[in-house]
Amino acid sequence: MTNKPTSSPDAAALAGRAKAAPTLRRPRDAATLVIVDRTSPTPRVLMGRRRPEQVFLPNTFVFPGGRVEPADRAAARRHALSAADLEALKVEMRGRRSDTRAAALALAAVRETYEETGIIVGAAHATAPPPLASAWDAFHAEGYQPCLDKLTFFARAITPPGRPRRYDTRFFIVDADEVCHRVERTDGELLDIDWYPLDRARALKLPSITRLVIEDVAQFIDRQGDNEGPCDVPFYYHRHGRQERAVLRR
Repeated sequence: MTNKPTSSPDAAALAGRAKAAPTLRRPRDAATLVIVDRTSPTPRVLMGRRRPEQVFLPNTFVFPGGRVEPADRAAARRHALSAADLEALKVEMRGRRSDTRAAALALAAVRETYEETGIIVGAAHATAPPPLASAWDAFHAEGYQPCLDKLTFFARAITPPGRPRRYDTRFFIVDADEVCHRVERTDGELLDIDWYPLDRARALKLPSITRLVIEDVAQFIDRQGDNEGPCDVPFYYHRHGRQERAVLRR
């Protein structure tokens, strides 16, 4: 009689853990733009609700933003950030660090804001660049070009492992005075787009990272009121299953 081979308990446990282990995805470069309106007694921020059928963070309120596209990297050679923000963005930058990659992050924030909300942060141009079949064509067709000099890099967060999408997101902030135009057409990714006072924003259904960044926004606004200079950048990430908060020194 031949004994049939059986799996040992240790082997079965290892197989179970391997099956349950999350797929490790490399975070993709992404950017978000927080626009602050100070015309009312309480500062307001532009937010929208992600559609309920979306895979990543469905039915939650977020700031406009998205991943960096090749068109952003191509355009980055023609648009400059402030020297301080350029250097801050390259601190702890994964992969190859470059000025072009840093500027592409800011451009992605401006472009995604236009696509998702119809809001343009930029300046009018005399002659529109020729169409290049790129993600920037619609923006340029409105008669504007992006301006990055008023944007400030103020936070960074990496999506935890195991999520259906992972992003290494840089958060930029700009005053609503820099909004030069708004169109009604959007890509439909965000619903309920509106200006929300910070206290009301805190009460919305928010991803955990957005809730943290709202507090960073409040602190940023307070520092500006006190005329403080550029500050260090909070950096949120996960290690050993726990959320960590580091500080990127300027």
